[in-house]
Amino acid sequence: MMSSQAYTPGLKRKAATMVQKTRKLPIPGSMLVKKGMVVKAGDVLARTFIPGKVHVVNVAGLLGIDVWDTSKHMLKKEVEKVEEKEPIAMTKSFFGVFKKYVYAPATGIIERISDLTGQVILREPPVPIEVDAYIPGKIVEVIPKEGAVVEAPAAFIQGIFGVGGERKGEIKMTAESPDEALTADKILPVHNGKILVGGSLVDLAALQRAAAVGVKGIVVGGVEDGDLSRFLGYEIGVAITGHEDIPLTLIITEGFGKMRMSEKTFALLKEFDGRVASISGATQIRAGVLRPEIIIPRPELEEKEIAERGEEKEFVKHGLVPGTPIRVIREPYFGALGVVVSLPVQLQWIETESEVRVLEAELEDGRHVVIPRANVEIIEE
Repeated sequence: MMSSQAYTPGLKRKAATMVQKTRKLPIPGSMLVKKGMVVKAGDVLARTFIPGKVHVVNVAGLLGIDVWDTSKHMLKKEVEKVEEKEPIAMTKSFFGVFKKYVYAPATGIIERISDLTGQVILREPPVPIEVDAYIPGKIVEVIPKEGAVVEAPAAFIQGIFGVGGERKGEIKMTAESPDEALTADKILPVHNGKILVGGSLVDLAALQRAAAVGVKGIVVGGVEDGDLSRFLGYEIGVAITGHEDIPLTLIITEGFGKMRMSEKTFALLKEFDGRVASISGATQIRAGVLRPEIIIPRPELEEKEIAERGEEKEFVKHGLVPGTPIRVIREPYFGALGVVVSLPVQLQWIETESEVRVLEAELEDGRHVVIPRANVEIIEE
């Protein structure tokens, strides 16, 4: 018998919950915190170093000398530090009147001088890699040589799609209603460093204006895929997003096209207008296991209030039941919100000629539709 748990659970929209973020280095390193420490969002938790870039300089060839004479013409010795464009080797000609130099291609250390190849190996300094806390909170676990887990009371909202990495900034509402678009004329110089919240849409002109002003992030209901591609400079493929080389993070809460932001999401963001948030656009598109997120730290919350307001709903514990709020995550209703009306027991044939479990849902616009259970996700509130 097929399980009724055929859905992607956990799209969260909570005003009060305990958020835990595991922060890890890509390779082993040194820990800078201990369990129980209170940290700020920008505090570095762990640090490591990766070897610097290696440059192979053909000194003999550049000077026009025999390879076995390379060391004789060096101005620098092995393990000696050099600066970029500093002379490292020289030859003289015509009774010393004319001099020819070889210059360091980068700042670093002379690692090796070879009289067999005529080459000099220069290595740039090690590159530090750090991981910060991302959110202010308490260290509840230290992972030796790797990282730590930070915990904090917060409001927590997940979007359906995003681009751009982790950023922090103050939330600033730019819309009066969830169906109002974020346009370029609403983005002002005072929005530098802010996370702007719009309603139904952000267009290309607004994205470009936000980048020029120095906006840290944008949260809206939808974006046209063509505008997003033009802003990025390429088409988004089926992959993990969040590593794009763009100056801001974009989080879409509903889907592609002009899509009215959910009333509850809009109201929750409006409640925290002026508060500092940590955001990430990282999304696992294919599997749906990684969601863009908005975390608004709430250090003023008491444990009792978190328990009362952030308690997991019964339908999240037990799966889909009539009345469960859902979001559709595949076409033809991608991004649509609704509630489960019924859960037919019998398998049904769908357009792909597969026999699957389905559910009947009532969408926000009043339509009643039948959808494969694998095509929806529960909204946790």
